[in-house]
Amino acid sequence: MSTLSTWLSPARPGEPQECTDPAERKAIGIELLVVFAVTLGMSGLQSLISLLDALLQPTPLGEQQVAINQPQADLGLLDALAQLVNVLRLISWGALGAFLLWRGGVALRAVGLDRTRMGGDLARGAGLAALIGIPGLGLYLLAHALGLSLTVQPSTLTDAWWRAPALVLAAFGNAFAEEVLVVAYALTRLRQLGWSENRSLWLAAVLRGSYHLYQGFGGFVGNVVMGLVYGRVWQRTNRLVPLVVGHTLIDVVAFVGYAALRGHVGWLP
Repeated sequence: MSTLSTWLSPARPGEPQECTDPAERKAIGIELLVVFAVTLGMSGLQSLISLLDALLQPTPLGEQQVAINQPQADLGLLDALAQLVNVLRLISWGALGAFLLWRGGVALRAVGLDRTRMGGDLARGAGLAALIGIPGLGLYLLAHALGLSLTVQPSTLTDAWWRAPALVLAAFGNAFAEEVLVVAYALTRLRQLGWSENRSLWLAAVLRGSYHLYQGFGGFVGNVVMGLVYGRVWQRTNRLVPLVVGHTLIDVVAFVGYAALRGHVGWLP
């Protein structure tokens, strides 16, 4: 029971220490707002608008489609370059969060963004991918059947030689940006502001769900659950690499697997 209670209501760790200086607390709050205003928070607002637009359409939600990785240019080579630019943008978002933590005196190893335990991190990442990915697919299929989610097309890229590598890189870019910003960066900064572990966990999880609203209510709920699980694992272990690995594996299976199976299986919407 004590182990369960520590997972459900963990104590705040000693590091980083809570910031008590009013000017510094204000600076941290402003930094959080600015970072998410130009990264995933803005994506959340755009996703909300996209969902509202979908709900106002005469076509039922379940009969509408949305693509995650889609062509950005007509010429194949330019499209490949555009996909790489998008990956670089995502990695830059994550790098911004990591840099601000480091610049603020938080060592990256303190949030688990290092290579000291790669063997265990890879194994734990695979376990997290299975824990979230398999039920997540079931939740999506159920939500789609109930008309609560759009038909999500993980990839509509043309069948070019560079498609699979581009999708793998996109999966890593998504994972790196989201886990660094929504988990390591946000939860560390909220610890410095004195937030409880549960309060900060819920905020981060809802933020994660918000920028998936464009997929429908199923995407929101599924990613909130993922945020609760991933965020709590990080709060208990301070290891970020397993989260990045697990998230990357989930997206690789979704992106590459969909591209390979599209049109060949009947159960995939």
